Amino acid sequence: MIAERPGPDDSTTVVRPRLTVVSGPSGVGKSSVLAEVRRMAPDLYFSVSATTRSPRPGEVDGTHYHFVDRDWFQRMIDSGEILEHAEYAGNHYGTPRAPVLAALDSGRPAVLEIELQGARLVREAMPEARLVMLMPPSWEVLVDRLTGRGTEDAAVVERRLQVAREELAAAEEFDHHVVNADVRQAAADLVNLMVGPAARTTAAPTTAAPSRD
Repeated sequence: MIAERPGPDDSTTVVRPRLTVVSGPSGVGKSSVLAEVRRMAPDLYFSVSATTRSPRPGEVDGTHYHFVDRDWFQRMIDSGEILEHAEYAGNHYGTPRAPVLAALDSGRPAVLEIELQGARLVREAMPEARLVMLMPPSWEVLVDRLTGRGTEDAAVVERRLQVAREELAAAEEFDHHVVNADVRQAAADLVNLMVGPAARTTAAPTTAAPSRD
């Protein structure tokens, strides 16, 4: 999609779309909100990360991740083909640069879901990127969401809460804050930032790329 604005000679000037980086603490609902964004604006390009971990059951190469070996991943880093990268649980994850640039060059706004460290690296590599922090309605709501899962022990939950505190403390580094009190409204706010309300539509559910873990 190409946005246009009047130029000084009353002609139109093509405005290159921007990469939108969406970040937020665990439990804030990033996956749910971005799944709704996909339904509202199916023409957006959602970046697919590369990883050195093995595929899990049901994961499809090129849809959920680009699965590569460590040597290949390192070559991508050395050649500047990775926009940002990090290591989690002994596996490497990164954002391929070329598909993002190709989408933007074709007029498609691009979306990247990533953690705080990655968002900072994207800001360094691509200063024009739009950084959006997805926020909980309140700290108490976030705590309830994390502790209400009941699937993790107290130490794991406390670690997640500590990381969440650090991430929310960095909110002022982001260009926009979107509060997720309601999934559909938060998704609509994100779409409005990226393409405006006129571009929203209704589409069938699509397969969402997973968060890095």
